[in-house]
Amino acid sequence: MTIADNLARVRDQIAAAIDRRGPGPAVTLIGVGKKQPVSALAAALAAGLRDLGENYAQEFAAKHGDPSLIGPADPVDPAGPAGLATFTPRWHFIGGLQSNKARLVVGRALIHTVDRSSLVTALAARARALACTQEILVEVNLAGEAQKAGVAPDALPALLDAISREAGVLRCVGLMLIPPADDDPERARPHFAALRELAARGAGGRPHVDLRELSMGMSGDFPVAIAEGATMIRIGTAIFGARPGPTPA
Repeated sequence: MTIADNLARVRDQIAAAIDRRGPGPAVTLIGVGKKQPVSALAAALAAGLRDLGENYAQEFAAKHGDPSLIGPADPVDPAGPAGLATFTPRWHFIGGLQSNKARLVVGRALIHTVDRSSLVTALAARARALACTQEILVEVNLAGEAQKAGVAPDALPALLDAISREAGVLRCVGLMLIPPADDDPERARPHFAALRELAARGAGGRPHVDLRELSMGMSGDFPVAIAEGATMIRIGTAIFGARPGPTPA
């Protein structure tokens, strides 16, 4: 199976999951290029993928702006929406981010993994230096897993307050979740439902906080995530296959 074949199969599965779910939000497919070569990402873009995600700041920085990742226009509209023959993929940073590496990501990608006030401060400082507004998601650790990142649900309001205080340079657009690992995707359903319910409680009138996006669902469980209201799913191996090579720094 080629990357184009894999991508087509994933899209068919997404469409089937949306049909089963019924009316609900649109779903953005993010192709996760973690440890994959640029050639693999380029093949996915050539097959119509529009959103790319990376887990490591230095790997992201190396791939971002690579001329091989300036993709062809949508084959349905070859001229593109702005009359251009090429497009730049939308980038997502979906891994844990150290504060001292914020400079590699801010202004270049939607950041899905904000989970502490010190990172909020670092992101805001970098965004202020670039005179940009950085969109972010807050990662929530609903299962209380000590080995995983994410803010505890009861600490979420305080973190949203911290983000809101940086309203000139940060904008929170939703929540993100990585459920406990399990071979049965149905066991992730309560976690996906809980994140949806947490977002539904709203932003509490905080400036620049709008919890409209739910980043949840990966290769093994994304149909269940879609059923529970995911607006962004993060798919790696189902598109690109096994990840080669050592883990980047």
